[in-house]
Amino acid sequence: MPPVRFGLIGYGAWGSHHARAISSVASAELAAICSRSEASRGEAAKDHPQAKLYGDYREMLKSEQLDAVDIVLPSDLHYVVANDVLAAGKHLLLEKPMALGIAECDELVSLAKQHGRILAVGHELRLSSLWGKVKQLVDDGAIGEPLYALVELWRRPYRQGSGGWRYDLKRVGNWVLEEPIHFFDLARWYFQQWGDPVSVYARANGRRSDQPHLHDNFSAIVNFPAGRYAVISQSLGGWQHHQVVKVTGTAGAIVARWSGAMDRTFEPEHSLEIQRGGSEDVEKVDIERPSGEVYELVEQIESLVRAIRDGGPLACTGVDGRWSVAMCLKACESLEQGKPVSF
Repeated sequence: MPPVRFGLIGYGAWGSHHARAISSVASAELAAICSRSEASRGEAAKDHPQAKLYGDYREMLKSEQLDAVDIVLPSDLHYVVANDVLAAGKHLLLEKPMALGIAECDELVSLAKQHGRILAVGHELRLSSLWGKVKQLVDDGAIGEPLYALVELWRRPYRQGSGGWRYDLKRVGNWVLEEPIHFFDLARWYFQQWGDPVSVYARANGRRSDQPHLHDNFSAIVNFPAGRYAVISQSLGGWQHHQVVKVTGTAGAIVARWSGAMDRTFEPEHSLEIQRGGSEDVEKVDIERPSGEVYELVEQIESLVRAIRDGGPLACTGVDGRWSVAMCLKACESLEQGKPVSF
């Protein structure tokens, strides 16, 4: 069976990791790379000489026989480029957030359905051996029914991004749509069997009086049916990259930890512990493979290839990606109003 031919749009810091991931999957072929930056195209040519290079993604879509396209661009470009890719009849892997507004998310979901194409959204934490193990334990009833979850990140400030886009409100949308969107997605994923979120209350502050919309510290309480709730919390005022997930249930508790010098490290430290039932004993759970977004990205490409070839399930669909954007935007609404907001 021939490999699935990928086109990659965007070759920045994260885009280069996407290229590495595609090239490492035997059933995938990195056929073309598009970047508006001449310097980035030069780097791509050195790293992936087999791929044809383009400065305009529309030309790439017209000229190449591609099965799938992977979009790794600043957030404000996601909707327009994704729209063109789906209209061209290509399967799509779209980085989060899938768009900056709900109407745009709905249009992409509808367009993918109209053209019979797969729309996968880049919430790679769902493919993590660590965070995924938490999901497995919860679904298996290892701690009874989940009642509470905490997803917390302590890290260094964000990178500026190409052209400083990540610090530009018009381009980034809001910092809640940056990393916290992953944590909203995890919380909804963990509580999935017990219903979608019903309301959210958020608080935030920051160091920049001239840029109050850029929140260094952000927290939200997301309420789920039957009194269940999750706390999402992030601080950009720390150092390195340290994430923890805690879940308590009617018959036990789970704690998972991940630490690295930076988010895209190949040498992280991670652990998972569980306390079952009424026991005071804490059990360490083995994680079968390394955890970290640089590893999970490979799993994401493999998952998309399987979905294209065999109709296998996606880790995160367009509908899931839409929910994640909706949760973030409702949290922003709560920040503006200073009170809980319902879905």
